[in-house]
Amino acid sequence: MNKIFDTYRPGGFGTVNSYLFVENPVELIDFLKAAFYAVEINRSTHPQTGNIANVILKIGTSCFMISQASGEFLNMRTAFYLYVNNVDEIHKRAVNNGAKVEFEPSDMDYGDRQSGVVDPSGNYWWISKRLIEKDYQE
Repeated sequence: MNKIFDTYRPGGFGTVNSYLFVENPVELIDFLKAAFYAVEINRSTHPQTGNIANVILKIGTSCFMISQASGEFLNMRTAFYLYVNNVDEIHKRAVNNGAKVEFEPSDMDYGDRQSGVVDPSGNYWWISKRLIEKDYQE
């Protein structure tokens, strides 16, 4: 590994981490807690507005951040690839908590069982379980 990346990172954070700016962060945070067992690590708000300045959430072993969209930090959408043990169960939890179905759980030819949902903020979540214990490049 290049020495430039050899630095302290807080637990749950990797070299690259997601940071979302969304129109309704409370709605997204509540969805992520209910659908994907997200745990809130930290929350800070703007003293003047009370808007969310930054929330750190952890899903499984990964942390990421969410903030209120405003000014030059417009509402952003992205896609996540979420590894789980039971795709069908998590897919159902997501849908039952307000996600829209992009595609139903199915076995893919590259060795994953996968489904796709869209969260209330418009982000795509590919919910996946590796069916073979092999890296993708093998």
